[in-house]
Amino acid sequence: MISVETATARLLELVVPLAPETVPLRAAAGRVLAAPVTARQSQPPFPASAMDGYAVAVANPAPGDTFRVVGEAAAGHPYGGALKGRDAVRIFTGAPLPPGSRRVVIQEDVTRDGDTIRLGDDLDLSDYIRPAGGDFEQGMKLAAPRRLGSRDIALLAAMGHGDVPVVRCPSVAIVMTGDELRAPGEPLAPGQITASNGYGLAAMLEAAGAEVRILPIARDRTGSLRTVLDLARGADLVVTVGGASVGDHDLVAGAAGAAGLDLAFHKVAMRPGKPLLAGRLQGAVMVGLPGNPVSAMVCGVVFLLPMLRRMLGLPPEVATVRCPLSAPLPANGGRQHYMRGRRVEGGCVAEARQDSSLLSVLARADLLILRPPNDPARETGDIVDVVDLPL
Repeated sequence: MISVETATARLLELVVPLAPETVPLRAAAGRVLAAPVTARQSQPPFPASAMDGYAVAVANPAPGDTFRVVGEAAAGHPYGGALKGRDAVRIFTGAPLPPGSRRVVIQEDVTRDGDTIRLGDDLDLSDYIRPAGGDFEQGMKLAAPRRLGSRDIALLAAMGHGDVPVVRCPSVAIVMTGDELRAPGEPLAPGQITASNGYGLAAMLEAAGAEVRILPIARDRTGSLRTVLDLARGADLVVTVGGASVGDHDLVAGAAGAAGLDLAFHKVAMRPGKPLLAGRLQGAVMVGLPGNPVSAMVCGVVFLLPMLRRMLGLPPEVATVRCPLSAPLPANGGRQHYMRGRRVEGGCVAEARQDSSLLSVLARADLLILRPPNDPARETGDIVDVVDLPL
């Protein structure tokens, strides 16, 4: 049985960053930028008006000054000439400033009579000019890797990019195992339960950027498991759920071994999640998770998400933060414990029930309290490491 740290290191050694691909900008949200992107143009590409008003060629006009209106400029419709002397151009927000413009006098500070404007007695002191490149200059780079959110997409569009280089999405195949399992919505006969682990893991991994296939449920027969594993060909990561322990009906290690699994390790000193195995199988990385639903989901957070991040070229570390306890905790045993817990006013508390079958407790939790092996009893106010649970 190996430590969580050793298991994490070996799992990360099994995966490498995936190759880039180019996708349309509209398909890039949520993807990971594969290479730095350079702005093809400045933003704005010309000096522009920040307000509706009048562009004038005088930097510091005085109250009562008059100007002659010689034209108009609107967004997408620039004025064709240049300003000089006491010329003024009626201008609207976003419109290009005519050459020679030194100031935009907002319309609230102007009285107009025909083609003549007179400035008011209390002038706003701002020039209301957005300089060319005031947001960013042509040649500015957006660094990679980074997961692209809505603000990044807007920036890339303004930079002039209709297509974006992104990391290929990891392909994940999930295999749930067990004679007792039935798909959600199917009626249950005596002794049967509804399969849940694979659906939660699929949602977690898809939110992290993977493309996930849930394969047919493998029955507790070596032939059935081999058949379903064959359906996983082409995946970057194969995740089995259940059957990873050493009972008479835990067949994953044997079936995968017969199919050519190059085993990296089996069993981790953690709770929940001890009977975990991993290795390489048929050109893919395989991770065998325990069948208890909370165990599978916690292992997804602790191991699978870092593996995905490595495949996407992102830092793989599990982010922990420090948080004070709002209630005491008993001493921990010899395995690293990921206790389901919640944030409360002033800190965090562990859920009273920590059984690895309790999905209702996991759904209520919003963090895992990390207890190192043989961690002593903790008192209210003690600081502990916590891992925020993904949605």
